[in-house]
Amino acid sequence: MIKISDKIFLNENDIKCSFIRASGPGGQNVNKVSTAVQLRFDINNLVGITEDIKEKIIKTAGKRVTNEDFIIIEAKRFRTQEKNRKDAIDRLVKILKKGTEIRKVRKKTKPTSASKAKRIESKKKRGELKKRREKFKNISE
Repeated sequence: MIKISDKIFLNENDIKCSFIRASGPGGQNVNKVSTAVQLRFDINNLVGITEDIKEKIIKTAGKRVTNEDFIIIEAKRFRTQEKNRKDAIDRLVKILKKGTEIRKVRKKTKPTSASKAKRIESKKKRGELKKRREKFKNISE
């Protein structure tokens, strides 16, 4: 069991990994060895999630989710199956954690009286500068 949050756990037996041939450079090795991992995970198998958390996870996963609520992750960064498998599981856990975190609600605040006074003072200075420019312009004409 992998802990996602206090109430949500991921059973490692629910993760299906299949090994495929990686695309890209690699010479003869890429044509012979299936090192890339395609991980499939059914979101419905998560223990302890509500519908809104499920929707949030689907939104977080984006294009990696199928119509049947499977998350599909391909990992082909490394040259060994084990490293790619670990990478895919880490990415899945990261998606699930991000989907289950609760955002802090922003509290609306009002500007302080000191910040209001500072703003007014800067506006007065700017206006004074423009007025001085105007007087200088009339004298030169």
